[in-house]
Amino acid sequence: MSGLTLPTEDIEAIERATVAAVAHEACEVVGPWILALKPGTIGRARSAAPLAHNLVRDESLLARIEAAYRAQDMVAEFRLPDVDGLSGVAALLAERGYAPEQPTLVMEAPVARVAAFAEPRAVRLAQPDEGWASVFLGQGFDPVDGAHRVKTLTRSPDAVFAAVRDGAETCAVGVAALAEGWASLHGMRTAQAHRGKGLAGQVMATLAAAAAERGVARMFLQVEEGNAPARALYARAGFAPLWRYHYWRRA
Repeated sequence: MSGLTLPTEDIEAIERATVAAVAHEACEVVGPWILALKPGTIGRARSAAPLAHNLVRDESLLARIEAAYRAQDMVAEFRLPDVDGLSGVAALLAERGYAPEQPTLVMEAPVARVAAFAEPRAVRLAQPDEGWASVFLGQGFDPVDGAHRVKTLTRSPDAVFAAVRDGAETCAVGVAALAEGWASLHGMRTAQAHRGKGLAGQVMATLAAAAAERGVARMFLQVEEGNAPARALYARAGFAPLWRYHYWRRA
């Protein structure tokens, strides 16, 4: 797919920031790849991603990455962007028995644009509380995945947490992790009974405003390509696609 063109240093910063948010205590760099080595339900936390978009096929390097995952009693997964400069890597993965799944978009927006998208009415939290965590475990969400995301995201270093509340009830939540000069958006959840009220926009605007106060000018997120409602929301907030990736997994 076509997207915005980024210099290699920005690509590397985004991938490092992604891993910092979800697997900062369990990662490794092998050549031009960053390996997230945290088992669980979050694909970005357990997969390897290239730090550049122009790598040649290198079977010995992929074998080293697979060995690094085996050493952690994990199965290797590759989070590979769909770009011409990585076509040789994609072909090599296919030859080694991997297949692409779960197409996902990486999207970017100016922090100032997102902060202006809605009134930043969400409450900023110094640390997530039980109400914040409860949204991940509510109706319509996988409780196992939700519990894992709460545990992971609450440990993200240098993160800002936000929640929209109606009295004692927490209605919508999110988190922005600040790393590598970027704010990365994670854990956007709205309780089923409160969807369609613009609460996600309030959360995003609040997190973007917090990032701006810390001098961060750019924000990115990752959303599954098939999630049309979320993509439409993010587009309205000013996010534009940078690239699409697939998770390459063995059956």
